[in-house]
Amino acid sequence: MSSCSVENQNPNNSSPLNWSNLWSKNKKALDSVVFSTIRRRSFYRKPPPAPRRPSSPPPPPPAERRPENVTIVSPSPVEQTLHNETVVSDYPQIPSCDFTSILSDETLLQILSKLHDNSGKSSNTLVSTSWLNLHGRLVRSIRVLDWSFLTSGRMFFRFPNLIDVDLLHGSVVTSNQTRNWGLSLGSEFGTFCIDSDVFLPNSLNLRPVVEVDSGLQTLSSVYPNLQRLVIVNCSEMGLLNVAEGCATMQELVLHHCNDQVLRGIAAFKNLQILKLIGTIDGFYRSLVSDIGLTILAQGCKRLVKLELRGCEGSYDGIRAIGECCQMLEELTFCDHRMDDGWLSALSYCVNLKTLRLVSCKRIDQIPGLDEHLGCCQFLERLQLEKCQLRDKQSLRAVFLVCQAVREIVLKDCWGLKDVMFLNAGLCRRLKLLSLEGCSRLTTGGLECVVLSLKELENLRVISCKNIKEDEVSPALSTLFYNLKNLKWTPDNSSLLSTSLSESGIGKRGVSSNAF
Repeated sequence: MSSCSVENQNPNNSSPLNWSNLWSKNKKALDSVVFSTIRRRSFYRKPPPAPRRPSSPPPPPPAERRPENVTIVSPSPVEQTLHNETVVSDYPQIPSCDFTSILSDETLLQILSKLHDNSGKSSNTLVSTSWLNLHGRLVRSIRVLDWSFLTSGRMFFRFPNLIDVDLLHGSVVTSNQTRNWGLSLGSEFGTFCIDSDVFLPNSLNLRPVVEVDSGLQTLSSVYPNLQRLVIVNCSEMGLLNVAEGCATMQELVLHHCNDQVLRGIAAFKNLQILKLIGTIDGFYRSLVSDIGLTILAQGCKRLVKLELRGCEGSYDGIRAIGECCQMLEELTFCDHRMDDGWLSALSYCVNLKTLRLVSCKRIDQIPGLDEHLGCCQFLERLQLEKCQLRDKQSLRAVFLVCQAVREIVLKDCWGLKDVMFLNAGLCRRLKLLSLEGCSRLTTGGLECVVLSLKELENLRVISCKNIKEDEVSPALSTLFYNLKNLKWTPDNSSLLSTSLSESGIGKRGVSSNAF
């Protein structure tokens, strides 16, 4: 049987080992044990009872009297003295007072305005009610999703300095039946989906005109400095109230409008950007004709940008806009319902710089004779996106009217063939050509046009599957080398784009990627 003595465990040690020698050799461990014991005793020890207050407290001894001008400094939160024992606390003391309350609202607003991150601004509202109100004073733009937020007055109290209000989603009446139908709205009514074989009546999901007009009257009285407004299904009186109360209105987006509603547009003297949505297939339909366009032209003479979506009209309405709105620089037609012959009226827009045709099923089937079309002399950019280009004559008329253009952008246009694309050679001053999603265009058609454009500097070809790399001729390769900017990815398996980027072709002069 073996024994567990200290001597047997240390046979090499001649002197017997005692506990005092053991602790003296490991002084650091001893200090740690003592310090931990004192610390635990100080935290778990009950504080002594408070001494009873005598009826008449004796005066303090002379040695303990303090001068009046001496400030007593309390011990730091790290070191606390309790029963003559110094203890280091793990949790620093948090001051009970709010030092930000000393600052004025103007100073706090300047501090909060320096935060560029919106998430940081939103988290600051959780500090206190005063910070929540200050954050509301910094907000300038809002999208109302609940109409009661406007009618109850909570929006005015929460955000008193708004200049941009979007009432589109709040004007849609949602119900269980609507949710079951699968109606989903995007940033505007242009992107929405409705389940198949479901008919949606025009007046089912929009708030009544009287209710919308009442909200607009309240809104204009609270926000006289309003600059941008998005509304739907209002009347002429609703627009007049906004025009009277908001003299600085600069941008207006008007859904579900008609000729009668546009009578209130004339009161907006300083309006510069206007977007009219007359008809959206499957959701609502309203009539904007030459009468409404003429009223618009005579009232808003300072327009700079105009977008007509789902609007009807003809040569007379577009001519009235061109003659009255002399400052118009950008004109957009989206899914238009114009009568034949309207294209020749664009020549009256003498200062037009950008023309956009988006989602148009047709352009102008009977544009007229070439000598009657005219030309926009100061036009710089022509953009056709998601249009059906099946009529050769109408596309030729577009290029004739825009023959002074400097940039042409064709994106996701159906029916664009080589024979039709040859008319782009009429634009002799073209410097930028961008083709994207033109699947029926071939390498030969592209070569015939770009070789005739002597001032071409920028070329962009993306996702045009019939344009083959192995069909590129030496003349076209030479043109690629002389271009300032070239982006060549006709399909996903394009190898020429990699070789061009390595060889430096298409980088003559100052390189720029912003087009």
